[in-house]
Amino acid sequence: MSKHLVLASLLMDLEAQLRNLALWEVNRPSAEALASEQPFCIDALSFPQWLQFIFIERLGGLLEISAALPSTCQVAPMAEEFFKGSDYSISLILSCLKAIDELLSQ
Repeated sequence: MSKHLVLASLLMDLEAQLRNLALWEVNRPSAEALASEQPFCIDALSFPQWLQFIFIERLGGLLEISAALPSTCQVAPMAEEFFKGSDYSISLILSCLKAIDELLSQ
């Protein structure tokens, strides 16, 4: 299976997990928040918002046009840090993100 197809499947799984945990948002953040230049838009978005509105959207956009994918990715450690001590059951989200990190960093 091509890297693009595997990534598409992983992004769908990630979205499903965010929805299952009620972390998927209906309302889009402001343009200013989405334009943050801080890593993970930490100053303007929550990590789940960043996953939804930046990470998934940008990678999905690359898939739509069959563009080259990033050659490295290290998102899982940020997820581990963000969810540390929370009540969320994030094992499936972490699994998706680790698989994405590995796929893109091969």
